[in-house]
Order: sequence, then structure tokens, then C-alpha cells
Amino acid sequence: MKNKTIMLALILVGFWVPGCSTSHEVQVAPVEVKPIHITIDVNVKVDRALDSFFDDIDETESQIKE
Repeated sequence: MKNKTIMLALILVGFWVPGCSTSHEVQVAPVEVKPIHITIDVNVKVDRALDSFFDDIDETESQIKE
């Protein structure tokens, strides 16, 4: 019985020692942040403004033709 206990203890120590000696390392790379360039096209606003400007002229022209 004593031999079985000693064998069991040696087996457990044999599994425990390698488990404690392992180490894990996590490396975090630096994050690179780059600027973002945004181009907004404003032709739609200008086109709508010109349409509303020329609508008055078109209405006046149609009244003159009648």
C-alpha cells in the first residue's frame, strides 16, 4: 500500500512540475492610426440653387410668350 501511495505521489508531481514551468507571452503590436482625407462634392447644392434661380426666369419667359 505504501508503494502505491509513493508511486501515485511521484506521478502527480511528474504532471505538476512541467505544468508549472510553462509560460505564455502575449505581444501586442502598436496600432497605426492614419489620417482620413474626405472630399465632399457640393455640385448638388449649386445645381439646386441654380435651378431655383432659373425657375423664376423660365416662368417669366413663359408668361411673356403667352
